[in-house]
Amino acid sequence: MSARIDLIKNKILSENWFVLRNYTYDLTAKDGATLRHKREVYDRGNGATILLYNREKNSVVLTRQFRIATWVNGNPSGMLIETCAGLLDDDSPEICIRKEAIEETGYAVGEVEKLFELYMSPGGVTELIHFFAAEYSDAQRANAGGGVDDEDIDVLELTFPQAWAMVKDGRIQDGKTVTLLQHALLAGWLHL
Repeated sequence: MSARIDLIKNKILSENWFVLRNYTYDLTAKDGATLRHKREVYDRGNGATILLYNREKNSVVLTRQFRIATWVNGNPSGMLIETCAGLLDDDSPEICIRKEAIEETGYAVGEVEKLFELYMSPGGVTELIHFFAAEYSDAQRANAGGGVDDEDIDVLELTFPQAWAMVKDGRIQDGKTVTLLQHALLAGWLHL
């Protein structure tokens, strides 16, 4: 089923970092009525994320970094614990996530498994995130991680029960991370 819309206006509001547009459109409702909507949409490109997990150690590798949007919305430190992730730019999702894993965590991952694709904030952001998982081992640690250029990323290796407790008590609040931790639990890769 395709959307029944008639685009009235598409105005660029900002092209500073990514593109913010204002759309005005008419949407035909199920009953045939026409509804006029005005919405702002932020286009930041698509991304990929990966959960690095170790069955033997029952552990995961996560990152912690400052996220201005969380600070603006009440996170006092602005720090967010999350799975390794990045924007695709011109890379395929798998190439992107391999690059991000080595840059952010220091792990050169082997076989990766594509899990699914999700829109994480479809009310106003175009981004589609590709979700991956891969087992890691200490032997795959190629460097200390921490990011490149202007990134300042902490690498965290946590037991799965520690990570799960951090979700429950609010120390992990990132949607993609919670989704991947839940997937690992449901898939039986890790246990509490």
